[in-house]
Amino acid sequence: MKNHFLWITFLLILSLNACKSIQEKANDQFLSGQYQYAINSYSQILEEDPDNPEANLAIAESYRLSNRIEKAGPYYEKLAEEDPSFETLYRLGLSLKAQEKPEEAKAAFEKAKGFTQEEEYLAETQRQIEAINLAKGIDNYFPNHVLVNYKDLNTPGADYAPVTSENFIYFTSGRQASGLYPADGTPYTKLFRTRAEGIRVDVGSIQSLPEFQNEEGLNQAAIAISPDGNTIIYARGNSTSPKDIPETALFASYFRGAGFTQPIWMPVNEDETWWNSTPAFSPDGSELYFASNRPGGYGGIDLYKATKLANGDFGNAVNLGPNVNTPGNEMFPRPAADGKFFFSSDGHPGYGKLDLFVAENDASGKQVIKNLGENFNSPNDDFGIFFTEYPKTGFISSNREGGVGDDDIYFFEDKTPKPKIVNVLLNVYTKQRVAGEPDAVLEQARVVLYDSANKQTGGDFSNTNGRVRFTLKPDADFTIIASKSGYFSKSIPYTTVGKTPRPEDLVQEVTNITLDTTIVLDQLILEKSIVLENIYYDLDKADIRPDAAKELDKLVQILKDNPSIRIELSSHTDDRSSDQYNQDLSQRRAQSAVDYIVSQGIDPSRLVAKGYGESQLIIKNAQTEEEHQVNRRTEFKVIEIRE
Repeated sequence: MKNHFLWITFLLILSLNACKSIQEKANDQFLSGQYQYAINSYSQILEEDPDNPEANLAIAESYRLSNRIEKAGPYYEKLAEEDPSFETLYRLGLSLKAQEKPEEAKAAFEKAKGFTQEEEYLAETQRQIEAINLAKGIDNYFPNHVLVNYKDLNTPGADYAPVTSENFIYFTSGRQASGLYPADGTPYTKLFRTRAEGIRVDVGSIQSLPEFQNEEGLNQAAIAISPDGNTIIYARGNSTSPKDIPETALFASYFRGAGFTQPIWMPVNEDETWWNSTPAFSPDGSELYFASNRPGGYGGIDLYKATKLANGDFGNAVNLGPNVNTPGNEMFPRPAADGKFFFSSDGHPGYGKLDLFVAENDASGKQVIKNLGENFNSPNDDFGIFFTEYPKTGFISSNREGGVGDDDIYFFEDKTPKPKIVNVLLNVYTKQRVAGEPDAVLEQARVVLYDSANKQTGGDFSNTNGRVRFTLKPDADFTIIASKSGYFSKSIPYTTVGKTPRPEDLVQEVTNITLDTTIVLDQLILEKSIVLENIYYDLDKADIRPDAAKELDKLVQILKDNPSIRIELSSHTDDRSSDQYNQDLSQRRAQSAVDYIVSQGIDPSRLVAKGYGESQLIIKNAQTEEEHQVNRRTEFKVIEIRE
């Protein structure tokens, strides 16, 4: 909420009758930003006077200002009991939220609203309550990613913000520190590197950054390296020297022939009194993203984007706007090549303090913010995501419970279970129909497999056993076409739907299912008549009945499978009417059958309708209805094979 709260100025005029020398020392430590030392000094005062409001306030604020607000809870609670105000109750709510006590935090926020009429404060407090409610329904953005503490890389101090470049990993660490940072009592941080391949790090060869020398007595952190490896940008600050710049700022070092230059203050900082940190390059290196508390933002710390200028510097910094930035803090940006933007925030709905988020466009093109979920985030600070293989592997940093030290480096991997494989092995047997005998093996028939998109996915000639084997996908539809010179080509549909085990029933990594099917081919002989079974007509009519249409569809398929043949379709009657009547009726019936076939997409030039009436009786002098039925038939024969 920026610096709206002015109540801390009371510390400037604190005056205790007892322990006056400790009080003055504590005041000086607090005002100079030495918060850990101030906590130690004010704690001595509370040993003598536990209810002292000034000391409780100063300790609470020292914890808050050194990013340890979860530890400030008891002190804010003490202040709220003695003299409740909006400030104490609001910050008590923040502390309880950081302690993962959502219901108690909401109660504190609700109570805080009763102590102010400022619309800005009321809106921010309501936003905190809504954020707690929204946090209950967060889904994991990468549901199968698993986070692991890189124990061999971490130390009891701080280790965080790793990036990789040219088979090296660079990171911030408190190891080899020569002093303590008085704000929080932790070792000053430096930049280090070691060899790495993806998330596999050579922890035995860690060395202080060789490109340029780490400075003593200040923090160097959050390194960024340009995609071409020629520019290093990092945050530098917290020096206790009055001759140094007063605030954390971005410094840059450039590769110039023999090595990297001494780091210099970057113009993108704009003002020495503004806090600028956590830099990151865009994937193409043309933009620099960073966090800053410069005026004109939407909260305490906002994210900005600067463009690379003609001289190689970065300038024209632009705030990323209120969709990404909140009244809270946004830090550690990480733009991805696919347009997604990852960052850390304590202002968007989350689990506690800093959480990892992604900004992406939804189906309508609107940018939405999503929390990465509980497999990445915790009630503590989670930040500094870096992908070594996007989006499957990479690193984050966190000070969550169970770590090795303060901030720790964690690696993550996509552990999506590999799907169990089902291979459908289909044996296709080709046979030929022999009149009056069982179907015989047909060798050297060409068998071709097509998928549902009519794309050929396999083809071979049948072996001496008449077999061709294909490997099919489960739950899919196919078409199999068999052909051989001197035979009618034939296509049949084939499906594997419902012919394989359910995925949840699979045990082995690979399961082979063997299935069989047979295609029987008929010999193609010119002028040989073939009877079409079950072609019936109503008495004295030539209309194609539905049952006859079903049988004619089989002939349609034969014509489609054999585009080079031309046929005669003939109709025959029995001899129970006059010759002329039967002749006319059979011609009309043959023509109706041909017209139906043409309606199904067959070229009419491939068809000849011929009515034979009773001129070609199979059973002469038929006596029974069954014998007359044999004579009443529809046939076809191939009359031409076109090249």
